[in-house]
Amino acid sequence: MRGKLPGTRIGFVGLGSMGGPLAGRLLYRNRVFGTNRTRSKASALIGQGLIWRDTPREVAAAADVVFSMVADDAALAAITAGPDGILAGLQPGALYVDMSTVSPGASRELSRVVRSAGATMVDAPVSGGVPAAETGTLAIMVGGTEAGYRAAEALLLRLGSTVTHVGGNGQGLVLDLALNISTAAQLLAFHEGIMLAAGGSVDPTITARAVTEFANESAMASSRSPLVLDLSRANGSGYARRIAGRYEGAA
Repeated sequence: MRGKLPGTRIGFVGLGSMGGPLAGRLLYRNRVFGTNRTRSKASALIGQGLIWRDTPREVAAAADVVFSMVADDAALAAITAGPDGILAGLQPGALYVDMSTVSPGASRELSRVVRSAGATMVDAPVSGGVPAAETGTLAIMVGGTEAGYRAAEALLLRLGSTVTHVGGNGQGLVLDLALNISTAAQLLAFHEGIMLAAGGSVDPTITARAVTEFANESAMASSRSPLVLDLSRANGSGYARRIAGRYEGAA
């Protein structure tokens, strides 16, 4: 596991809206091999020095450290299994860092297969969207052995402002799911508040500013304001009045 060393040969599978910026941040002082279901999405990275490979197996075979960032359990299985998958090319002693948000159970099972192949796997899901991926300010939660975490830490610190070792394999994903549930609940409350005020003819942008700037300074509200304001416009005044009606006389 040589993730701490400059000049590391890195593989990256999944070069979409999140994976692409992350792979780009790893290009400095490293040889980065990559692949994606759609090659055109990687054209800018190839122009910056990424070395294209046609299959995940070829990426893994060329790398000391392999990263992946895909959408779900099915996509993870598609890039890891079979004759062209990561597992077919993963070298003994290599480190595999999966940054996808997948189920903890699927990740733990994959880590057992990786371990049986003589390699090490950590799950490293992230909190933060595309802008955070582009600026390297993600919060990264790592599940795996202490040795795996230490091997991945230096590279992960180029991708995120905080990198936290949570526990064993799958534990990073458990924490990520907990954070997602908390964020969803806050997002729902934020939206309900905006629609309640809109039902009373208060401009949604003023309500959003009140929440984000001088009420409770919510980090979630600050980052999600554009989304919530779009939802409030889509739902319209009729929905806002129904929300307001729930609270009539409650004060």
